[in-house]
Amino acid sequence: MHALRIALLIMLMWFVAPLYAEPGVYGEQRITGWWNNFTNDVSQTWNEPQNYDLYLPFLSWHARFMYDKEKTDNYNEMPWGGGFGVSRYNEEGNWTSLYAMMFKDSHNEWQPIVGYGWEKGWYLDNAQDFRLGLGVTAGITARQDFANYVPLPIILPLFSAGYKRLNVQFTYIPGTYNNGNVLFAWLRYGF
Repeated sequence: MHALRIALLIMLMWFVAPLYAEPGVYGEQRITGWWNNFTNDVSQTWNEPQNYDLYLPFLSWHARFMYDKEKTDNYNEMPWGGGFGVSRYNEEGNWTSLYAMMFKDSHNEWQPIVGYGWEKGWYLDNAQDFRLGLGVTAGITARQDFANYVPLPIILPLFSAGYKRLNVQFTYIPGTYNNGNVLFAWLRYGF
């Protein structure tokens, strides 16, 4: 499992790190440039969204090889809930979103999340109907079993496959034995 996490991290860094690389820019200048790109992206997504998105969570699968059977037998893996967001695509097919979602967690308690999502996109056809995405989501969530809903920052990988306005998105929540290691998935429909 440790090897899988390392491989995912390397893949994410391989795709994301060169996106804002500027030759001859180091240290504080580079951080300032990344920060300015990020804040401009958030501002443009909020002020000029191309889509309003509905989110429908449908899976929170606990990796069986990382759990005792009696634990997984009692976990909720159908995260009923929903969400709403705004998003846009840039000219390269990369996707940016601001979103809020609420769903039932593994213990059948409500879990809110608000965040930012970004994906590098690849179109699989000339009509640009089929798209694959790989990126990251960052936000704030809260859980009843984590200090009774104390806000918890998150940064997680993001994967998607879509056809026109309908997308299936996934993230993986890493963890330790009997904790975390959850594949979380939802449908996103843009209108």
